[in-house]
Amino acid sequence: MTALVWLLIPLVAAVGAGLWGGWASRSRKGVEDGTELAGYTRFREAMEKSHSRG
Repeated sequence: MTALVWLLIPLVAAVGAGLWGGWASRSRKGVEDGTELAGYTRFREAMEKSHSRG
């Protein structure tokens, strides 16, 4: 019985990894890169301004 439990551990881990992999690679609709890129551009401009003053 103990051997079966030890064999179930990798099986459960493999199923969990498969579920996580499927969830992580899903296509995310509604998430736009434009807003993230605009935020990064604002951040970069702010950092350039703070370094140019001092």
